[in-house]
Amino acid sequence: MTDQASNLAAILREHEGSILEEWQGELARVTRDTTDRGEAHSQARTFVRLLTDAVHKDPGADIELGIWEPVREFLAGISASRARQGATPTETAMFIFSMKQAMFTTLSDHFKSDAQGLARELWASTRLLDRLGLFTTDVFLQSREAIILRQQKELLELSTPVVALWEGILALPLIGSLDSERTQVVMESLLERIVETGASIAIIDITGVPTVDTLVAQHLLKTVGAARLMGAECIISGIRPQIAQTIVHLGVDLGNVVTKATLAAAFLVALDKVGADLRPAPRG
Repeated sequence: MTDQASNLAAILREHEGSILEEWQGELARVTRDTTDRGEAHSQARTFVRLLTDAVHKDPGADIELGIWEPVREFLAGISASRARQGATPTETAMFIFSMKQAMFTTLSDHFKSDAQGLARELWASTRLLDRLGLFTTDVFLQSREAIILRQQKELLELSTPVVALWEGILALPLIGSLDSERTQVVMESLLERIVETGASIAIIDITGVPTVDTLVAQHLLKTVGAARLMGAECIISGIRPQIAQTIVHLGVDLGNVVTKATLAAAFLVALDKVGADLRPAPRG
């Protein structure tokens, strides 16, 4: 195994130019239009040099070893970049797999009269490139998952705006289902705004929440309780007849939480609690 890997390193050094030339031609064929081909060719040159150095230092070609860290970091950077660009796992892995054709051509020329040597080096190079290709796919999927999670969090934050209706009065209109993850975002957004504004009243409007079950009611009560700890009283608006019946049927106790059918009605209650007077001024 040591001799085989050492031969591969020597072959990479000796035929670097021809390998790069054919590989870059193959990359031009498989690279998406959205990927800069000049950048892909530059990445190919860097990868061949890093690969040659790693194989020379580690004849066993164990890509988990520290010697392979520069190669792994380089491929991880490419995979993360292509995940952000919207490439697919297959397209990303093809950066490595497309090198196989160039290696096959080079090894065939190098071992013209040595079938055993050709088979040995083809197996060594194919095995190594397969492992590195799978590594790029793993990193790509991890990067894509991180992007999706970040986007989901951003969407949750955008879907839970806390609006200042009046001095000391905030409104939190909820639209869509309310699960544990979203409840956490809702509470964080509301509490942050309470601290920022010093509001004493928070209206949680559930007009846009399609259904209210025991779990949703518990989430609402948690939010109300958290706001109270910050010194703000909550009013829940958007209690439609069917939601009222559901809450009663489920036996959910909203305690002393003020509830109203509409946001407008809740706003009037909030104004009264903060001592605001919206009566028209008397005409002169």
